[in-house]
Amino acid sequence: MHHHEKKAFLKFFITYFISVAMLILVAGFFYFSQSRNHFLKAEEFSLIEYARHIKMGDGISDFSKEYKHKYLKNENQHIDIRNFTATEYEFSKLIPMNRHRGYLQVIKSKKSFDENLWNLKQKVIASQILLLILFAYLSYILAKNALKPLQESILTLDKFAKDLIHDLNTPVTSIKLNMRLLEKIPELQDNKSLIRLTKSVHTISELHENLTTLLQEETFQTQFLNICDIVNEITEVQKQIYPDMKFISECSNFRAKVNKNAMKQILQNIISNACKYNAKDGYVKIYTQNNMLHVQDNGHGIKEPDKIFDRSYSGENSSGIGLDIVKRLADAMGIDIKVKVNKPKGSIFILRIS
Repeated sequence: MHHHEKKAFLKFFITYFISVAMLILVAGFFYFSQSRNHFLKAEEFSLIEYARHIKMGDGISDFSKEYKHKYLKNENQHIDIRNFTATEYEFSKLIPMNRHRGYLQVIKSKKSFDENLWNLKQKVIASQILLLILFAYLSYILAKNALKPLQESILTLDKFAKDLIHDLNTPVTSIKLNMRLLEKIPELQDNKSLIRLTKSVHTISELHENLTTLLQEETFQTQFLNICDIVNEITEVQKQIYPDMKFISECSNFRAKVNKNAMKQILQNIISNACKYNAKDGYVKIYTQNNMLHVQDNGHGIKEPDKIFDRSYSGENSSGIGLDIVKRLADAMGIDIKVKVNKPKGSIFILRIS
């Protein structure tokens, strides 16, 4: 499953499951509240029934030892017939008697009520857990089924892209080979048209390599590598393309678990852009700090750093889909990448590699 497919799957699964889970939890809460109120009413009715037996002179042997009663003197105070109180350990209710005997207070222990309430709570929680597990499974099945049309479309596009890139490999290789032959002709060494053509061919070659690496995202094999070796390899190539550019490398031993080809494409795109959108006598500085790799330049800068990785972004220093590919490759390897302004001018790409 591709990275974007995983994101779509998780969004659908989480949205559906949380919605259902909230309904289950709310329904369970209301059921528990209603049942608790029902238990309380039953307790009040049982006290009234106990009091009725006493007032009628019937026996109270059928009632458990949880019940007890006592008589209270009439102090000419008004007692609401609906009175029913609950303390930590017992329930009580006052029943009016005749004028001479005052009030009858009937009391019952809360022990059986607490036990019933605890059993109810366990049943509700167990039922909710079972329902959550059931709906989690259903959410998983629905999310997978909803993702199938997307996966089929992606497979079709991937196949088309792989075929297209494979067909482009031969002409791109041929162009690069012929450009090298032209560069060896002394009369064309300083030809501006040839220099511009060389840079354009290099851009096409980078795009071809980007797309080739991106289509291998699902089969990335990672290993511990010295990132600085990749940096040095890329800067050596860029020096030949941009001979007026100053390259400063303060990277010697920075090891991390990455995919070599993907890491190479990420750094190549960033360093190439730093050269492409830089001043003629500018510099590109690569250094490490606090488990992070920095690529700094003093070029034209980026007006909207937060949008630079969006494929739809179009700015003065936009690099087409290059930085979108950088972001996707970085996400695939768990690399956090950010951009900030390099004052007074330029930009800094910061890669946090775990």
